[in-house]
Amino acid sequence: MSTSPFRRGAVTRACLLALAGFHAASPVSAQGVATDAELAPVVVNGTAIRSGLPANLPGSTSSKTAEQLREQNLFNPEDALQYAPNTTIRKRYLGDRNALIAGRSFGTLQPSRALVYLDGYLISNFLGRFDAPRWNMISPEAIERVDVLYGPYSALFPGNSIGTTVAVTQRAPRGFELSGRLTGYSQHFEQYGDADDFAGHQTSLHVGHRFDSGAWLTADVNHQDATSQPMQYATVSVDPATGVFAPPTDSAPATRVTGIVYDTDPKGLRRAVFGASGGAIDHTRQDTVNLRGGYRFDHDVEASAMAAWWRNDTRMRNRSFLRDADGATVWSGKVTDGTNTFVLASATFAPSARDEAHQQLGATVKTRRAAGWNASLVVSDYRILRDTNRQASNPDPVAADGGAGSVTRRDGTGWNTAEVQAVWTPDAGDWTGGRHTVALGAHRNAYTLDNTVATVEAAGDWRGDGGAQSQYYRGRSEVMALYVQDAWQLNDDWRVTLGWREEWFRAFDGEQLGAGVTVGYDSRRLQGHSPKLALAYAPSDNLLLKLSLGRGVRFPNVEELYNGTVTAVSQTLSDPFLKPEVSDAVEFSAEQDWTHQRLRVSIFHDDVKDAILRQSTTDPAVCKTTAVAATTYTCVQNVDRVKTTGIELAWSAQHVGWRNVSLDASLAYTFHSEVTANANDPAMVGKWWLRVPRTRATLQATWRPDERWMLAAGYRHQGRAYNDTANLDTHPDVYGGVSRVNQLDLRGTYQLTRQLELALGVNNATDQHAYQSHPYPGRTLFAEMRFTL
Repeated sequence: MSTSPFRRGAVTRACLLALAGFHAASPVSAQGVATDAELAPVVVNGTAIRSGLPANLPGSTSSKTAEQLREQNLFNPEDALQYAPNTTIRKRYLGDRNALIAGRSFGTLQPSRALVYLDGYLISNFLGRFDAPRWNMISPEAIERVDVLYGPYSALFPGNSIGTTVAVTQRAPRGFELSGRLTGYSQHFEQYGDADDFAGHQTSLHVGHRFDSGAWLTADVNHQDATSQPMQYATVSVDPATGVFAPPTDSAPATRVTGIVYDTDPKGLRRAVFGASGGAIDHTRQDTVNLRGGYRFDHDVEASAMAAWWRNDTRMRNRSFLRDADGATVWSGKVTDGTNTFVLASATFAPSARDEAHQQLGATVKTRRAAGWNASLVVSDYRILRDTNRQASNPDPVAADGGAGSVTRRDGTGWNTAEVQAVWTPDAGDWTGGRHTVALGAHRNAYTLDNTVATVEAAGDWRGDGGAQSQYYRGRSEVMALYVQDAWQLNDDWRVTLGWREEWFRAFDGEQLGAGVTVGYDSRRLQGHSPKLALAYAPSDNLLLKLSLGRGVRFPNVEELYNGTVTAVSQTLSDPFLKPEVSDAVEFSAEQDWTHQRLRVSIFHDDVKDAILRQSTTDPAVCKTTAVAATTYTCVQNVDRVKTTGIELAWSAQHVGWRNVSLDASLAYTFHSEVTANANDPAMVGKWWLRVPRTRATLQATWRPDERWMLAAGYRHQGRAYNDTANLDTHPDVYGGVSRVNQLDLRGTYQLTRQLELALGVNNATDQHAYQSHPYPGRTLFAEMRFTL
């Protein structure tokens, strides 16, 4: 008689609990995890080791280890997710500080549906428009592994887990360690006949030591210098009603110019392009220092702490295509090419500069008993010590001498979290028969946002700190939660996991200043209920079937409630009465293990009520505003109901064909992702949900012909998606659209000595143009040197 997988110990628990398309490695701990006894083992080459996510997780996961990440071109930490199943990382360029996550049923317009933890400390940034997780706190050289959890099926995670949860783990030393790497890159980028080369480099150093006492210390430093390709362009499209460009209303003479480029916009309308604008070319210098330490007080109790700092110095410039009769660059004013006439505002090609300094502190205390009760306490604080964004009002040549502009500050903004958790893992001989594993805990997170804008007059200097305060928005939010989860082994083949998470949300101190008028908002209190249920059945030693159901409640963040920014060309409208978005999700998965292969198939359905959508448009009616002086409008609204159904496959294989070949592949197909009800905008009903593609796929192949060489290839595919609520963007493969992505990446490494490794690589080897509104990078060449002592 065969042995049930639920009775096979650590190795088989891995097959049942790590629903990963990739292999895993090395010990870590994640937010909501009390002890190593609760960490899910994962198998690598027949050895059971610890995963970065809790055991008995109801939903699907995927994982990558540091060793696997060396098989791809990794410049920034978020590159670790490039090949994660059914995942999009909107990374505009190497060194981008704003790499957003999109998943099964949400796009990069809903960044608050993604949770990211670093060693159990929250680095998700829910404070600003399109603010991505603070990847910058992670040194790439320190990454031990990355784990991804799909959907709101675990009671251990907050409501933002309705999309994707990422746990990044940094390595702790086993003795003395010293390693580092130097990476350089260069890309050739061409768009609208304008071509240039953009380069950058990064240096990382990791040093750590574990003392005989059991105490350990690490220090990681990282420096990068990167320059982006042009990320946005100044454009004007024809009037859709007339099919012609609207003529200027004034009678002033126009400057005759060359260089205007015409193309077709995402909605199929003829468009004029004047140059790379809005701070299109971003030169950023970033430094990260990450200090960590830990100590085991006795066999059962240990503590660890982290202190990290990140600094960023950014200068953003522009590039006009326009030239007058003398060949001089034209940056603003009334221009004509002899056929059409346009007016370019002074701020169209205005540069900007940003200076940031962030800090994160965290501490963890936990017990490690093999059975019985264990407990943990995790606290963290993320603080923006300095954030000054200086924006000129005049084009680059004029702004170089000072003049009008604005200064936006977010100093003191940040968040803090605290979680206490207890886990009961009974002994096999107790009255339960060892069949229950119970986790219960309390969680709190609090966000503080303070965004002030000072206006610098023409006689001043936008590059300085002067100017009178003209706008601000500020506010706070807090979420308190209690949760319980029980993984109950009914018998050798069946397990049921029951969970409940109760959350209380409070928003308060909301206030706006604009146009000389101050508006205060009453505090709000909301409550969310999140039941969870999963049933797992193992009909054979190597097959696991699992049905998972869960509700997640994602409360609006501070910026969505209170942002009311107005500039010379744009207006942002928030909604202090936003409802929370509630996701009722279900997943059925099957995972089959063979000697050298693993296949996971998951069918999922997400039903989201009151989905929170941020959208930008040139039509003020979409944002329900009567202020029509701006050229772009951004607003946040609830969408009554959105339903998404799809299927996901993740496959990995070792020793395929040749002995040292490994393959990893994923394929996701979304049957539908559409708005099924929306009283606020009935025209959206029946339309596809924004930035969710129908297809995503990845393929990685790695060949190690001997101990010194490694050759790898990776392919990333994403189908087209919509960026317009009415799905009118039928021409997506252009700037401003959400295009198809089909990109091939290559990498080769050579182990020169035991201590020194050299690597060459290329991303987007075929130089395929692709867009997520902004252009993605062109063909990018990498060179890397890595040492380990």
